[in-house]
This record gives sequence, C-alpha cells and structure tokens, in this order.
Amino acid sequence: MKSSRILLLVAAFSLQAVLAIAETGSIKILSPADNERIEVGEEYQLAYEVTPGPGGDHFHVWVDGQRGPGIHDSKGVYTLPKFSSFGEHDVTIKVVDKGHTPTGPQKSIKLNAQ
Repeated sequence: MKSSRILLLVAAFSLQAVLAIAETGSIKILSPADNERIEVGEEYQLAYEVTPGPGGDHFHVWVDGQRGPGIHDSKGVYTLPKFSSFGEHDVTIKVVDKGHTPTGPQKSIKLNAQ
C-alpha cells in the first residue's frame, strides 16, 4: 500500500514538472558548448531542444545580431553560418510568436573563432 502511494506521488510530481516546463517554455543548446573554440571558415551544427511555451509559435537562431530563418522543429540541428572573422561570436535562440515578437524563452552561447 505504501509503495503504491509513493509511486503515485512520484508520478504526480513528474507530471507537474513537465507541465511547468510546457507553461514557461525552455531552450537547451546541446552543442556546441558555451565558450567553445571553433575554427574560422568551418561549418558547425547547433544542436537544440526547444519547448516554445505559451504564445510561442517557432524560434529563430541569431548569430552576431543577424536573424536566421524560422524553425518549427522542437528538436534537431541548425547549420550555423561559417564564421569569417576571429574572436568572440554570439549565438542566441529566441522563441517568437507568429508575428516574430519574442515571447520570453531565449538562450545564448558564445563561440570563440580561432
């Protein structure tokens, strides 16, 4: 009897955690890592998992302030543009609505081109 109550409580808390993420949205950048060193002129894949949250329709990847095309896949990879200059570069994922207005969730990393 006790074990079934514990299992029921664990299931309830797990469901609440999933619902909380869906309500607020979330972004995970799986690779490359923040502050990773990359090579100038090479192609890199941005691996991601995105839960848009309320009002979110899709997301864009911004590289050094330049917006890329809209993406509707919640999990996958995005080919980053080749970096032609040395130094630090900013990569940001922003969840937006149908009018391309940010709805809240966003995540950034920095890449160091050598």
